Amino acid sequence: MHTDSLERIAREMRCNVLSMIGEAGSGHPGGSLSCIDILTALYFGGVLKHNPTDPDMAERDRFILAKGHAAPALYATLSKAEYFPEEELKTLRKLGSRLQGHPDSSLVPGVEVSTGSLGQGLSISCGIACGLQLQNQPGYVFTLMGDGECEEGQVWEAAMFAAHRKLGNLVAIVDGNGLQIDGRVQDVCNPENICNKFAAFGWETCEVDGHDIGALIDTLSKIKAADTNSPHLVMAHTVKGKGVSFMEDEAGWHGKAPNAEQLKAALDELHTENEVTA
Repeated sequence: MHTDSLERIAREMRCNVLSMIGEAGSGHPGGSLSCIDILTALYFGGVLKHNPTDPDMAERDRFILAKGHAAPALYATLSKAEYFPEEELKTLRKLGSRLQGHPDSSLVPGVEVSTGSLGQGLSISCGIACGLQLQNQPGYVFTLMGDGECEEGQVWEAAMFAAHRKLGNLVAIVDGNGLQIDGRVQDVCNPENICNKFAAFGWETCEVDGHDIGALIDTLSKIKAADTNSPHLVMAHTVKGKGVSFMEDEAGWHGKAPNAEQLKAALDELHTENEVTA
């Protein structure tokens, strides 16, 4: 698919993220908007092997959203990929909805693992990747973490395990937007150079612009084609709240829903960008 078409899909998904959070009156727009381009590259750029008509296809790649509070981004992606109707996005966080505040694998097709407790996603991904190897099954495991999440000690236990078990079928992507709920990551508990730390544990690492869909596709596709015995870490440099000027790089939008006026302004901005690039 042409990059222009992928960028349009990403903008449409950003609109859906904002609309569903606005409708719910709660949610996490900042970190959802920052990872949309990563999800676009994975699901629509030919990187992730998946099948919405057969979500449990044995030879599929797996995607684990370690930063489970960014569930709106995953829901927008899965609906766009036709795992469930886009109309259902309006039910986010409502009583009886299967689209909960954090993804539930027992309810939503395409969700591999229920996530939400930060730091656990990489460990879960290690277990899946290791299981696939033990069973001689194909498929890569992609997990998306936050840079603030890398403050969790369990992340580094998993990093050690993955290298020890030579999990070359594991790809961890860090949504490096530099912010977490309490402010700047470097001020809360500075993890310093995350790439260098993973490399010290025996991972192959690289950095990429997390909003350059073409570069993301190229980077992730090369990792799959390389077929090495080492796990992979991709540091994707992103902007929290990407796509909405008054949300960008603002920690306050980590877990706050826009009001009606703010939602209209945000959607108008995204729609205008669509018209300009059409």
